[in-house]
Amino acid sequence: MAGIGFAIAGLLVGTAVGATGVGGGSLMTPVLILFYGISPALAVGTDLLYAAISKTFGVVLYRQKKAVDWPIVGWQALGSVPASLMTLYVLEQVGPSPALDHVIKLVLSIAIIVTAAFTLVQETLLRRLRPRAAKSLPPLPLKILTILAGVLIGTVVTISSVGAGVIGMMLLILLYPTREPIKLVGSDLAHAVLITAIAGAGHARLGTVDYSMLGFLLLGALPGIWVGSRIGFRLDPAMLKRIIAILLLVVGTTTLVKAMQPSHPPAAAAVKPAA
Repeated sequence: MAGIGFAIAGLLVGTAVGATGVGGGSLMTPVLILFYGISPALAVGTDLLYAAISKTFGVVLYRQKKAVDWPIVGWQALGSVPASLMTLYVLEQVGPSPALDHVIKLVLSIAIIVTAAFTLVQETLLRRLRPRAAKSLPPLPLKILTILAGVLIGTVVTISSVGAGVIGMMLLILLYPTREPIKLVGSDLAHAVLITAIAGAGHARLGTVDYSMLGFLLLGALPGIWVGSRIGFRLDPAMLKRIIAILLLVVGTTTLVKAMQPSHPPAAAAVKPAA
């Protein structure tokens, strides 16, 4: 029965992603934690491999349309890959613990709220940045900032499984306002596959991946993406994104509230009075 529940979760999240392009890790990981009681580390590790597999199909499509700017992906990877490997090393040294679960929930909730906020202001941001496109950064500072953006994405994604999509896109829009939006989307997607695959493989090595759960999530997600894409063609995409963003704000705030609640250690055993 648990497998059916995971398939349903995959179907619902896949439908949201197919309809709006938003909500993959931002919805899946907190859903697994809040509604299915999965430990944060296991939810993150499983969702990372889920994201790597499901996003690969999108990269193939964008690559066929020559809508991936590989130099941007490469500069991002120079920062994100070492950052992800270093974060995995730290996670391995820390090991499973309530403190680690608390950190994961905290980073996850903040990443979700940032994702929701950017989804709401993305179009406005684009309109304001395009008139300033002529003032784009010189090549060297631009490359350095792209590497630093990769460091941020690699760290956040490895801890929370969130950030490779919408947050990565936000950074690319800020750094490359003159590039075609479709190429930024393709580049962001290609980098997301790379970093989620590396982080997911690292979590698998740490033992924080449930392959049975992963299979059921994909079983629901793939048809969900197809259904969602059909819904997206029929409805107003801006309205759908606003709905998903509001949902993400609710989910992110709920996760943040739970992360901020103090954990109560088990009560000490009563001392037996001396005879």
